[in-house]
Amino acid sequence: MTYVSTQTITIPAQQLPVSYTPDVVVVGGGASGIAAAIAAARNGASTLLIEQRGYLGGMGTAALVPAFCPYSDGEKPVIRGIGLELLDKMKQAAGDDFLRHYKDQLDWVPIDVETLKRVYDAELLASGAKVLFHTIADQVLLEGDRISGLVISNKSGRSVIQAKLYIDASGDADLAALAGVPFLSGGEHGELQPGTMCYVVTGVDRARFEQYLVETDDNNQIEKTVMKAQQNGDLPEGRKRISGMAWITDSVVGFNFGHIFGIDGTNAEDLTRAAIEGRQLIDTQLRFLRKYVPGFEHIFLAHSGDQIGIRETRRIQGDYTLVVEDFLTMRSFEDDIARNSYFIDIHLANASSTMTIKHLPKGKSHGVPFRCMLPQGKSNLIVAGRSVSSDRPVQGSLRVMPNCFAMGEAAGVSAAMASSAGIGFREVSIPELQNKLIAQGAWLGERPGQAEADSLVLVDAVSYDTESNE
Repeated sequence: MTYVSTQTITIPAQQLPVSYTPDVVVVGGGASGIAAAIAAARNGASTLLIEQRGYLGGMGTAALVPAFCPYSDGEKPVIRGIGLELLDKMKQAAGDDFLRHYKDQLDWVPIDVETLKRVYDAELLASGAKVLFHTIADQVLLEGDRISGLVISNKSGRSVIQAKLYIDASGDADLAALAGVPFLSGGEHGELQPGTMCYVVTGVDRARFEQYLVETDDNNQIEKTVMKAQQNGDLPEGRKRISGMAWITDSVVGFNFGHIFGIDGTNAEDLTRAAIEGRQLIDTQLRFLRKYVPGFEHIFLAHSGDQIGIRETRRIQGDYTLVVEDFLTMRSFEDDIARNSYFIDIHLANASSTMTIKHLPKGKSHGVPFRCMLPQGKSNLIVAGRSVSSDRPVQGSLRVMPNCFAMGEAAGVSAAMASSAGIGFREVSIPELQNKLIAQGAWLGERPGQAEADSLVLVDAVSYDTESNE
């Protein structure tokens, strides 16, 4: 069976009920959408978040990305505000052992998925926002440069949401694409970063594993073990490291290991193939771990991702495109709404190619301008998350969850401001937006009143390779 795109059918006109009329609607419940909804509601806007699954969290819960990427620049937290608050809430709720291990850690903190789902539920509802699960947006209604309505589908049927402001936090710019916003995807030849099917195992003997590392006394031992297994035919060619390995407890480990190539996360057939191949690859990796890695002889697969982890799809064309020169020169902008210090991290497009890695100096970051979230041609739509307007290298840096929290928070605060004033996103006062973000805990660079937060202790993660990523 192959999808046929050349045939069309005209569907009769429908009379659809208007189901919700919030000030702000957020599409997508990942990191950017959670922060956007909380921020909008806390700032006085009636807010509805719609999410296709039955829980929040995006790649961190649906795809089981095992750890949060760094919140810090190596010296101080760069991502603060709602994002840092939610990280701390998860630590507090995950139990005494987890808190003891990770209380002061800001970088590569393991994700306790089920705890995180509950934390997101609680914090979203506490903000005053509403959430509607098991719901997708499948059509946008337009009036000139404005979105006038959003058609949603769920078990209750089809209906229309009419909001004042719309936040696309889908990760794939789904809402923007439906609205006709121009976008780019992938590299010069259409290549996309591969997906990864992440998973969680139990039954690990951490003490035995760590003793093995001590006995080998070789920082590259795991890489050598992977290469040996590949040479023996026990692992496929490709990634040479077990790079994404996060210890949730001493016997429970999350893995971000291996790639599924040629996947377009906006294509249903690709996602289907990735799910099947991803589960097959997990079985291969489990056999490898049991055979080659001491401490993993008796592991049991507890959970695989509900979907393949996606790193890259659409990038909108916005009022400003953040480019690699901005990253490398650590540029600041008059309309900065966040800072980013995460390295450029573009995963290999096929098994024989190499990864692109580029770090900023320790303690340094660049600005993320408000304009890169404003899609061309739409006045009451803003995009937050990995699909903002950037070139491909910068997308390889901006795309991770801490950055998505920061961009989502800015989108939510600006939406509340625009709703209150009866204006579009481009009319929002940038100085007022920046002042509100800072007052609510965000960090936009070296400014008065933030010295205390800069003194937070940093603790390095133990078993998460800093050149791996989500």
